[in-house]
Amino acid sequence: MSEPSFQDDVINELGDDKLTEIAGLLGTDATGARDAIATTVGAMTGDLQQKADADDDDGHEVRQAFAEVSEPPLQGVATLGGGLLSGGMMAGVLAKVSKPVAAAVSKKTGIPAPTVARVIELLIPVLLAVFAKRAAGKGAGAGSPQASGAPAPGSAPGAAPGGGGLGDLLGQILGGGKK
Repeated sequence: MSEPSFQDDVINELGDDKLTEIAGLLGTDATGARDAIATTVGAMTGDLQQKADADDDDGHEVRQAFAEVSEPPLQGVATLGGGLLSGGMMAGVLAKVSKPVAAAVSKKTGIPAPTVARVIELLIPVLLAVFAKRAAGKGAGAGSPQASGAPAPGSAPGAAPGGGGLGDLLGQILGGGKK
């Protein structure tokens, strides 16, 4: 059996209560909400992947945010503020892409952009959780050539120039993009 898509992971992480809430926002049923979520998440991850591939400030910021998400959770004093999973850099990156993604999804689906933006607001914490789970599950998994030992904290940002490294991690977290 194939591994669930990133969109499936997000929908599963949402749970029935949030799915029902999103369906209510959209004025649809659970199936319609799932379709809208899949379209929105696909647009967001595609935009993130595109930005991560760019050699500019946005690209650097996205790569840094993914590196932050992929690091193991900090222990002790560092977790007092909620830790990295409270949002950190990735929450800011997701917030930045939300407006253009809302416009694109609105154009594609006919759902008003402000409604899509509200759905994205509900999805951001879920996306953060799925990114972290995928990074934890795959960052040191069999799919990564660097996975023979425990990854050194902070090693991901410097790993990109040699091919593999962070680019592979992005592909793993986002599910490898389109097939």
